[in-house]
Amino acid sequence: MDKIIKTISSNGAFRAFVLDSTETVRQAQTLHKTQSSSTVALGRTLIANQILAANEKGQTKVTVKVLGNSSLGAIISVADTDGHVKGYVQNTGVDIKKTATGEVVVGPFVGQGQFLVIVDYGTGHPYTSMTPLVTGEIGEDLAYFLTDSQQTPSAVGLNVLLDEKDQVEVAGGFLVQVLPDAKEADIARFEKRLQEMPAISELLASEDHIDALLAAIYGEEDYKRLSESPLSFNCDCSYDRFFTALASLPKADLEAMRDEDKGAEIVCQFCQTAYTFTPEDLEELIREKP
Repeated sequence: MDKIIKTISSNGAFRAFVLDSTETVRQAQTLHKTQSSSTVALGRTLIANQILAANEKGQTKVTVKVLGNSSLGAIISVADTDGHVKGYVQNTGVDIKKTATGEVVVGPFVGQGQFLVIVDYGTGHPYTSMTPLVTGEIGEDLAYFLTDSQQTPSAVGLNVLLDEKDQVEVAGGFLVQVLPDAKEADIARFEKRLQEMPAISELLASEDHIDALLAAIYGEEDYKRLSESPLSFNCDCSYDRFFTALASLPKADLEAMRDEDKGAEIVCQFCQTAYTFTPEDLEELIREKP
């Protein structure tokens, strides 16, 4: 089962989240039938949003939109504070690897654009903030967002590793943030350790990557595990939700669907579930129109 573990250094200078998101990203790949670059880009965005949602309290929803101008198109994700996340990438078929190493290429195919975050606290007034994409690699873009938009110095590592058949082998990441009580010596020590950390791909490839991430982050320093919570890909779409969406369409559109298309089918962008509405369903909606 996927999970996020929240920790804090014993001296109160830093906190860290570490995530195993393997099944989350596997399910996204299965549902959307993504090829290599699309899989990794979507997976990184899902993990980034799991991190952001874990930073919130109450029944809060966080939407992340990676709005790049290159081949992948937009990447959209929605997560909540219960560990659920869903998402999709506009172009599922990007499949580019470096010839020499076989490394999956992402950044150039995200391109330039915006990293947009919408936090919905359920009050009817969502909070929106946006920073430019700095690399298109998603992890660096999230770190920049947290540091610039939320004024919290942050280090982020996240990645998706694929097997020889381009199926998700492992996915996960970490967030490290400076807390207000941190002294200059604490910050310098942690910065040095983060600079010397192995690549996130190397840590994820470890047999127990959660322990490997924690060991790399804290080294010999003492820390406390604050909580461990489940994570999952979970879509909250439903027949009733799409029926309500159809009801908002103009009467003429509903009549055209009834008479010309003999019904309607709506496919959820987030999970690819198809919902079928019969001519009788549409007639019910038409009758309710003025």
